[in-house]
Amino acid sequence: MADHGLAGFERTTFTHDGVTRKVLRRGTGPAVVVMSEMPGITPKVLEFAERVAAIGCTAVLPVLFGTPGRDPHPSAHGRWGARAYVGSTFLKLCVSREFTLFATGRSSPVVGWLRALAAQEHERCGGPGVGAIGMCATGGFALAMATDERLLAPVLSQPSLPLPVTASRRHTIDISPAELAVVKDRCARGDLRVLGMRFRGDRFVPGERFAALRRELGDAFIAVELDDADGNPEAIAAPHSVVTEHLIDEPGQPTRTALDEVLDLFRTRLLTEKPDAPGNESGN
Repeated sequence: MADHGLAGFERTTFTHDGVTRKVLRRGTGPAVVVMSEMPGITPKVLEFAERVAAIGCTAVLPVLFGTPGRDPHPSAHGRWGARAYVGSTFLKLCVSREFTLFATGRSSPVVGWLRALAAQEHERCGGPGVGAIGMCATGGFALAMATDERLLAPVLSQPSLPLPVTASRRHTIDISPAELAVVKDRCARGDLRVLGMRFRGDRFVPGERFAALRRELGDAFIAVELDDADGNPEAIAAPHSVVTEHLIDEPGQPTRTALDEVLDLFRTRLLTEKPDAPGNESGN
């Protein structure tokens, strides 16, 4: 692919608690917050957002890191240009106080900003609530955002934080105990279903993490776990990005089935269900 010029996406900003970030938007209907993977909002992430818009939702993409539309593939900017871009973006993420890469029992501070963005988009777009998908470094953010009862459809795609560099970090995800308790209560009440996706061989998303989510959330956690052979062999990295870089966009392919399951969750919860108007849970 090549860089995406962002045609078809509205460019705006959102400010909360003194922090202003750029936001891309596309579509009409209930909002779905699309949080990109490393190294940013790539052309593949934008393709996913276009699919969200096509089903009748508004795709809302906060610019959390990286350059929107830049293609990280070496064919676009050369091998060294690609490595330099990914490396510099990761370094900025490591030193940012808004992201918690290694600590356990904590949500990243940026989650508060994301909850506020989701609340504004719900007011703007209407509908029964909001959807959210996090990918890679942002994968767990959708879970922490679900302390707000307006978040009806959280998707955790290859949730990679905290980085699983120790045994304890393999068995957890980046959410505080207090926020997890709120999410567990929503799941127990039947108010919430959480979809998680990973490749079984992905060293950034160990099986222990999904096992912990099953224990904590029970039947409300829907796990989609794919064999590494299901990933797109033309991708430049080991199988990791389920609905973007490693998607094989053909009917019957496991990654396409996973993508369809994500879109079906958004349809079911945001376009067909009519739950009571939710209030704002503490945490926003």
